[in-house]
Formats: sequence, C-alpha cells, structure tokens
Amino acid sequence: MPAVVFNVFPIRSSCNSPRHLLPEVLLIIPFSSRTSTRRVSLTPGTAPDWTNTVPHHLLRSIMSTKNHLEHVASNGHGGADMRRLKTHDMEIGITDAVQRHAVRHVVHPKPVSQKKLDFEHSRPRWIREMVAEAMGVFFYVYPGIASQASFFLNGTEPIFGSLFQIGMAYALGIAFAIITCGATSGGHFNPAVTICLAIWQGFPWKKVPYYIFAQIFGSFLAGLLLVGQFHPQMMALSAGFHKLGLSPNSLGGPGSILCSFPGAAQTSYGYLFFIEFFVCSFLGIVIWSVLDPANPFISPVSAPFTIGLAYAAMIWGFAFATISTNLARDLGTRIVAAIFFGGDAFNRYAPIAIFVNIPATIFATGVYELFLRDSFVSIAKGHLSHEEGEDGLVRHLTKTGTIEQGAASTLRNPNGNDYNV
Repeated sequence: MPAVVFNVFPIRSSCNSPRHLLPEVLLIIPFSSRTSTRRVSLTPGTAPDWTNTVPHHLLRSIMSTKNHLEHVASNGHGGADMRRLKTHDMEIGITDAVQRHAVRHVVHPKPVSQKKLDFEHSRPRWIREMVAEAMGVFFYVYPGIASQASFFLNGTEPIFGSLFQIGMAYALGIAFAIITCGATSGGHFNPAVTICLAIWQGFPWKKVPYYIFAQIFGSFLAGLLLVGQFHPQMMALSAGFHKLGLSPNSLGGPGSILCSFPGAAQTSYGYLFFIEFFVCSFLGIVIWSVLDPANPFISPVSAPFTIGLAYAAMIWGFAFATISTNLARDLGTRIVAAIFFGGDAFNRYAPIAIFVNIPATIFATGVYELFLRDSFVSIAKGHLSHEEGEDGLVRHLTKTGTIEQGAASTLRNPNGNDYNV
C-alpha cells in the first residue's frame, strides 16, 4: 500500500512571498522486496509529472492536499493556518536557524583492533574496580583540598576563596568522580556507602575490604600530591604555627587543609559527635533517594550533581562546627598530615571524623528502607524482580488485593458507576 509522508521542512518557491512556503511530499511506493521513493513539490499551479504511475485513489488524495495548500497560501495570512502544524512541528521564526545550520560530520575513529579487545578482556575486574574507586575518591578530594589550600595559604583573603568556593569544589569533585569512574565500580567513593550497599542491596561482602582500601588510598594520593604542589607554602605556614606555639595540625594550619580539626573553643566532643552524626545521616538519605530507581525526580544526568550539592549544602551549613562526612576522605589525608606535620593529626577528635559517618549512614539508609522504599514500584518499572519470579509476584498481587482492585476498576463506566454484569 503506498504511503504519503509530508516533509516538515518547507520548500521556498521562486516567489519571495512567505505564502509560497509549501511542504514537499515524499511518496513511498513499495514494490514487493524493494521500495520506490518519489519526492514532489506541491507548488501552486503545477501538476505532478508522475500521475500515470500512481493509483487513482492515492492521486486524488494528494491532489486534494495540494488544493488545500494552495488555498492556505492564497488566504493572505502567510500560510499561518495552524492545521498545517503537527504535534512536534516547530513554527517559523528563530527555529529557521536550526534547519539552516550546516550539517557537520565527525571523522570516524580508527577501528578497534583485536589486540586491544583481547587486552581489555584480560584485565581482572577487581583491579579495574579498585582503580576506579581510588581514582573517584581522588577526583572528589583533590579539588576540595586544593580549594582549601588556596583559601588558608592566602590568609583567608576573599579574593582567593570562600566557604562557598570550597563547598562547590567538593560538589563538582563528587560529580566528576561519579561521571568519570562510576560506570566501572558503581561509584561508591565512601566506605559507609559501600557497607550500606552490602547490608541493604546485596553488594558482595568479599568486595567491601578492597573497595574501602582503594577509597582510602585515593584520598591519600590526593593529599600527597597537594603537599607536593604547595610544599613551600605549607612548610612556611607550619613554621609560623610553631613560632606561635600552635600545632600545625590545628584549625587554620597546614594540617587543616588536608583534614578536619575543631577550633580551640570546640571542646565538647559530644557536640561534635552529634553534628557529624546528623550531617552524615542527611547525606545518607539523599544518596539513598538518588539511588532509588522508583524516584521519579532523579535522572542519570542529575544524580551526580544532586549528591554533590548535598555535600556542598552541609559544608556551607556546618563547616564552622567541623565536619568530615567521609571515612576515606578524612583518613587518607589525615595520614598525609601525620607524615608531614606530626602524629598529633590523630588527636581526640580523629575517631569522630573517621568513624561516625558509618553508623550514621547505616541509620539513615535504614530509615529510608523502613519508611520510604517502595520496592513494588521498582518491580513495576522493571528495575527489580521478585525473588520467586513471576509466580511470586502474582501471589503478592493476589495477597494484597491488587488484582481484584484492578479488575473492579475496569468494570466501571466513565461516570464511576458499576456496569451491570
């Protein structure tokens, strides 16, 4: 059966008047195993030259369309009849720039060699995952501590940074880490997240130790590199703190560029514990909601930036109270601070900074699983499956009365009354 398709791009006739912007017709006539395509411009006052090759009933339809277009073109409204626009058509205007834009073709890359495929196939998966986790934490920590270095090494001058800049550096670092390495390892970048995924989502426990090791190692490398880059400035700052009788591993010193230290007036460790606990709980719920496939407000594009901005929001709100938020981020860089600026980097506050985020994140994800998780929606969307397959799902639907409710709703007329059956 022949088909007629109207091209959405108009053809400009020899006249300059806008009313002569008429669509062309693409006629597709299938003949057994091959298809014949003819393109015809329905310019007013002309007749197609293929009338002898098209069935008469199709010809009548096309000529009727041609006559309608001639009427629209001559009605003095510049062809502005809204009937000519389909649902996804764009009206004439700035959109002309879209269709007039030159089509550019990118040169094809060279073909993939079998040698390369064999090499990639031979790589142990556990090494790839460890490298991705270490690199991801590096991408997350490095911009953050670099921003802190710019701020503290220049006397907290606003021109060299601010708390907002530090928060955004960590936020974008987290987003870049997820975008760069998340597809390889799953994008945990936090020992607490790794442990919670093992508890609630079936992540293999045997992978947990080497994931955590890789995360801490990535943070350690970020701190080590930063000290190497700013070594003269950080050593000068350390000497200045020694002259004042202060430890370099105190707030404002070179050690605080790498990891968290409370201020001199913050002596209540219970207060610091609860600040850390609730900040990490907040982050845990946000992360778990982003990872929930039933959440309609999150797309793959927005997920990295949502998680990053959650961290930034906590930095903006609680940095003055001293927070850590991540075991790997704090422990890796704290080891570097201990190497270069003294063992007192592991002071009385260190256990709070290192370990509190784990029980806090377990608590937060437990709250989400208990009150907010809707696994049935995830099953309905195809993201999850019932452990007993389709039979188990049918039993669940029967048990909850979902099948009966669905059947009852189909037996109601549009007025909401039951049909007589």
